[in-house]
Amino acid sequence: MNTPPVPPLQLRVDDDPSALPADAWNALLDASPRPTPFMRLAYLQALHDSGSAVPETGWQPQFLSLWEQDRLVAACPAYLKSHSYGEYVFDWAWAEAYQRHGLPYYPKLLVAVPFTPVPGSRLLARDATARALLAQGLEALAQQLTLSSAHVLFEDEQDQATLAEAGWLARSQVQFHWTGDGQPCAWPDFLQRLQRDKRKKIQQEQRRVREAGIRFERLEGEAIREQDWDFFHHCYTLTYRAHRSQPYLTRDFFGRMARHMPQHWLMFVAWRGDQRIACSLLAIDPLRRVAYGRYWGTVEQVPCLHFDACYYQPLQWCLAGGWLRFEGGAQGEHKMARGLLPVRTQSSHWLAHPQFHDAVARHLAREQLAMDEYVDELDAHRPFKS
Repeated sequence: MNTPPVPPLQLRVDDDPSALPADAWNALLDASPRPTPFMRLAYLQALHDSGSAVPETGWQPQFLSLWEQDRLVAACPAYLKSHSYGEYVFDWAWAEAYQRHGLPYYPKLLVAVPFTPVPGSRLLARDATARALLAQGLEALAQQLTLSSAHVLFEDEQDQATLAEAGWLARSQVQFHWTGDGQPCAWPDFLQRLQRDKRKKIQQEQRRVREAGIRFERLEGEAIREQDWDFFHHCYTLTYRAHRSQPYLTRDFFGRMARHMPQHWLMFVAWRGDQRIACSLLAIDPLRRVAYGRYWGTVEQVPCLHFDACYYQPLQWCLAGGWLRFEGGAQGEHKMARGLLPVRTQSSHWLAHPQFHDAVARHLAREQLAMDEYVDELDAHRPFKS
């Protein structure tokens, strides 16, 4: 009996996410170890179509996909980057070292969700073989374009293992997440689990917000109206203005989210009397019961309002609904005092220049030792009672 020949797999590069089939992409995502709403094709397409992540802003799409005839078997969101903004895994020192030696670091190849430091699956694939071929395709694309390097950020463990097997360098950082047991819990009961000084601090901060006359309105999904999105984006823009920078995301991006992914958004609006004064926005995954702290802004500075809008209100909501995880975003040791604990995140890096590859490998080995000590120190200061 003759075995039919296996059709060859073909790699493809697209400069527009719309060239890829959304249903097939999302099916690969849903079957991956750690899917998030940010890797859905509608999210990535909105970043492109809204002018947020486009060549003009330093994000040139080079989405890589692997095909078995007309069947999508692997894919990832890849970009040519002309800078390192909006990534949250910092390689500025690497770029400076290249510059000192008269070598170009940019453009580089980046696999990531723009402006979104949320851990999750990046190399979407039907099986391990397809994932390994996709990793090989990234390296081949970087070599073909004579790029300095390729990077996969905030990947899952399966992605990192695949890339480590291919010789990529591993790097880790720390974020702060709250993890629940899936059972509803009242806010006072949660506070009782904290050490006394942490509990008192939270109660004092919430009391200051109440005494300032602040109340919160919670809006979810399609209940978020156009004027609510307008107010949120105004607050979001003010946050960047306060740091003398430009916001990454356009108002059009959030409009597309409201139209195409409304079920993935939760908004807390702070009111004083009949005036809205602040807003925080969470992304949510109702199927997997995970919430992601994303953006915040205010038109008026009120003591402790940021902590209440960005941590206490979302945590109360997660606890009441029996949600499984609340991710507080990149960095921020102050989140530990609010009940969020340290969690490692991963990235992988390939550098074309052999000497720089070796130098970065030595640097990352030292960095990993320092990171291990840092995590041990954090673990010694957990906010919960023994």
